[in-house]
Amino acid sequence: MMGMKVMLVLYLMILPLTLAQLKVGFYSDSCPQAESIVQAAVLKRFSSDKSITAALLRMHFHDCFVRGCDASILIDSTSQNQSEKVAGPNLTVRGYELIDEAKKTLESVCASKVSCADIITLATRDAVVLSGGPSYAVPTGRRDGRVSNPSEVNLPGPSLPVSQAFQTFMNKNMTMDDMVTLLGAHTVGVAHCNFFSDRISGRGDRRMDPALLAKLKGICGAASGSNPNPTAFLDQGTSFTVDNEFFRQIRLKRGVMKIDQELANDRLSRGFVSRFASNSTLFRTRFAQAMVKMGNIEVLVGNAGEIRKNCRVINAK
Repeated sequence: MMGMKVMLVLYLMILPLTLAQLKVGFYSDSCPQAESIVQAAVLKRFSSDKSITAALLRMHFHDCFVRGCDASILIDSTSQNQSEKVAGPNLTVRGYELIDEAKKTLESVCASKVSCADIITLATRDAVVLSGGPSYAVPTGRRDGRVSNPSEVNLPGPSLPVSQAFQTFMNKNMTMDDMVTLLGAHTVGVAHCNFFSDRISGRGDRRMDPALLAKLKGICGAASGSNPNPTAFLDQGTSFTVDNEFFRQIRLKRGVMKIDQELANDRLSRGFVSRFASNSTLFRTRFAQAMVKMGNIEVLVGNAGEIRKNCRVINAK
């Protein structure tokens, strides 16, 4: 009898942990249309704005690398509390209205079932696929955080050396392979001139391809009152396609931001860059794996957090 009690206690201890894990098809019973609703919202936006893929990739990364993938980046500031949105690295994050649109539809179909954190993750995957990237199954079941603090936003900057940038990834249990793979998302990104102005001032960085240097000087030199901080594509080849072209570009000294170019130069990362540049299938496979791994960072599951009714506002207690 005593043995049965011990077994029952162990079962009850293990059961919540088992139920709390992320899994593919988490909403198959509670909201069967969840993934198709998010997909429809992404497709609608993508049809008129292909740059949304880069925006969602950035939003997803900036969310997961602060408090974990808990949609804390979506919370608006109030008169009492400033949120992550006002932190310097997040001032140019965009795509919030797409998340709002998907959430509004989901709330009308299955209220308080689908988390904002899962919407970000699913939407990013769908945008990657639309941009020619790999399709991959997204484990869901994340819950939304109730804290958003700008002082906690400590993301790797564009001028950091590889070793320092890697420290941020290691803190999230990510490998160097993961970091190089995820920075491959720059294949569809842009950067404002202020993020690389030091590389093009004066005679410019001698490690940069002269043709690219001249091009960037022209873009940034055209800054005006209406556009004081222009942008340049990070991938000069296939700027709207999720592929391995970014890695080919940086091997040709055509990295725009310092961290991008350093990936191809640093002994810690250049081997991964070389392999991805020469093997598109390898990059697609690793990108899908790394995105799933990133999406699992410090997630809230089970009874932790909440399911926000409005992604911009913490639920009233």
